[in-house]
Amino acid sequence: GDFFFLIDQELTFDGVFELAPHPMYSVGYAGYYGISMMAASYKVLFISIVAHAAQLIFLTVVESPHIERTYNAPSPLPKRADETPGNVGGSREDQLDQAQRYSYKTDDSADANDSPLPPNVHHLLGLQNIDLHRVTDVSVLVLQAYMYTLAFFTPSTRGWQTFFMINAVIWRLWYSIGIGFILDRQSNKKRWTRHFLKFGESTEEAWRQWKGLYHITMVMSYTSFACAAWKMYGLPEDWTIGMAILRHVVGAALIALQIWTVTSIYESLGEFGWFFGDFFFDQAPRLTYSGIYRFLNNPERTIGLAGVWGAAIITWSKAIFLLALLSHALTLCFIQFVERPHMQKLYRMSIRETSGVSRSIKRSLPSPLQKWTGSVDKALDGGLDFLEDLLDAATPKLADGFSHFVTDSRTLFKQIPARISVTRISPDLAGYDPKDYSLEIDTSQPGVVKAAAEANDREGKVGQSPQQHHDDFRRITVLYGSSIKVRWTAPLNHGRKDWIGLFRIGDNASREVTKVSSQGRWIATTKGAWDYNNAEEGIISTERRVSGDTRTDGETKDYLCGEIEFSGDKLWWTQGVFEFRYHHDGKYNVMAISLPFEIILERFDDELQIDYSGNRMVRSMVEQTLLPILQRCFDQDPNVAPRTADEQFGPTLEREGKYAKRVVYAVQQTFGIEFAAEVVQADGSVKNLAWRICNAKKVLAPYSMSSKGPATPD
Repeated sequence: GDFFFLIDQELTFDGVFELAPHPMYSVGYAGYYGISMMAASYKVLFISIVAHAAQLIFLTVVESPHIERTYNAPSPLPKRADETPGNVGGSREDQLDQAQRYSYKTDDSADANDSPLPPNVHHLLGLQNIDLHRVTDVSVLVLQAYMYTLAFFTPSTRGWQTFFMINAVIWRLWYSIGIGFILDRQSNKKRWTRHFLKFGESTEEAWRQWKGLYHITMVMSYTSFACAAWKMYGLPEDWTIGMAILRHVVGAALIALQIWTVTSIYESLGEFGWFFGDFFFDQAPRLTYSGIYRFLNNPERTIGLAGVWGAAIITWSKAIFLLALLSHALTLCFIQFVERPHMQKLYRMSIRETSGVSRSIKRSLPSPLQKWTGSVDKALDGGLDFLEDLLDAATPKLADGFSHFVTDSRTLFKQIPARISVTRISPDLAGYDPKDYSLEIDTSQPGVVKAAAEANDREGKVGQSPQQHHDDFRRITVLYGSSIKVRWTAPLNHGRKDWIGLFRIGDNASREVTKVSSQGRWIATTKGAWDYNNAEEGIISTERRVSGDTRTDGETKDYLCGEIEFSGDKLWWTQGVFEFRYHHDGKYNVMAISLPFEIILERFDDELQIDYSGNRMVRSMVEQTLLPILQRCFDQDPNVAPRTADEQFGPTLEREGKYAKRVVYAVQQTFGIEFAAEVVQADGSVKNLAWRICNAKKVLAPYSMSSKGPATPD
């Protein structure tokens, strides 16, 4: 009637119209197939299929376009950011009526922190959207060509069948578990987006990379399944024997059902929903139930994988049946543990409890069964509510009980320290006085100096005045990479496995016990006490007995002293404030702590206004500054460290990547230029590296406020 008369009415979606889309053309033809089964005739079956196909063509060509023109109003135009709500027809709710439609900021009240949605252009799915200028599309085509060529032109031996089965299992595991893990972390921690923001990329770049990864994974998952099914498939020798024809008909129907399901899902969700856009953007469209979602809450849970079961029926292979079962089980797990928690967190009360199919089935049940199912649902809901209430009530009590347990344990530790010990702390400290231990940094070494704090004009007026010292103590600074000698003293009965470690200030909250590992930055005080090869590296002298008569601190007891040197890998290769700690007998009890010292790299042009576009003199100054820094970075190793600016770096540089990375850090801190480690290896000498630094400074001079180089170009 609506082809002839235009009546102001809406489409009806109740009764049988909730059970299936276009029931006249879908489930309405079940009788045809029932008659085919009763007649047990393939001729009747094929006639039914042809009739059904003709009716579906009529639906596609005639009825669906008419429904679109008659009942679906055109989408309102999106409002521009500079327009007020009253200037353009249609409300914000109308603009978000469909899941694939994007939201726009329409007024000043919108949250400025919301992430704008990506533009709805240059789609990825569909043959019509293939773009050979896009890496994702080229990768998909190449991988598919590789897989199908390998499948079609290799024999179907057991070895090749095993290979393709394993390949399909791996891709399916990655598609469900790997992608599921990424989405779970993205939902809870925004891990994927944070990774790209860390490297200066935008959320749109993270979205594009995710779409590419998901698209390749999805296509390869189904491609590998198809190749495995092909390897397991064999043409029937006689199509009239058994159920060969029926298997192929049913299998093809299931594959067609999955293709229709996937197409319907994409039409309902759009590109944004297909690629889980609400995991990546906060301004997600509101949840709607249109298209196939009018009938099923999760089509993927049931008919979304009909095709894999169709392939299993066609091949009639146990291996493909198991692969289909694995695929369906992993999909259900993905929906349960990834999709569902995210949907509940994002949409909450908008989630529909029962689908149209479920409501139709319940209404079709006899009254006693309806009451029984309702009682079961009520009992389950009541049980879940009771369990949630029980957990909510028990949580504070459990937390309170745990708090009392911690308090009682702390009291027990304080009252009975001798009975409870920690393996990192030695229990035999009785008789050892920390006053008998000491550590002193040798400031006579090159690169280790005492210096007063420099005044600067960044401080307040009072803070710019020089510090007034009331003793001879001065701040200790160590040039980056310089060796540090430390003198230690200990009583005669000190532990044989005493050791001294280098730690960054701030890493340890306690001054009595060290609670972080030394990461190899430690030296033993006594030779032969440790089995580690590098424990004694750095010992200069050890356990020299000193008479108490020479002491000036008022004590008369004899003591032992020694000297060690920290260099190379036992140093910290970063700027900061550090300290040495003397530990007792292989444990982490601290007996003495040195004065703090600072590892520094002096800026080359902090005070000088240098024109890097000048003559050879500037490059010579850079070479003179750079040479000692590189020598220290190379541990003063004659096999690597250059003696002059023209001398090439040793071959060890290529094998030991740490040397180049040390130089990269030193150049960045000294000259303000960041290079890759490969640049240091490629230059190969101080002279070449100095030229590169000068050239980089010259290029960046127009953008430096302190440079005397050319002015910034217009």
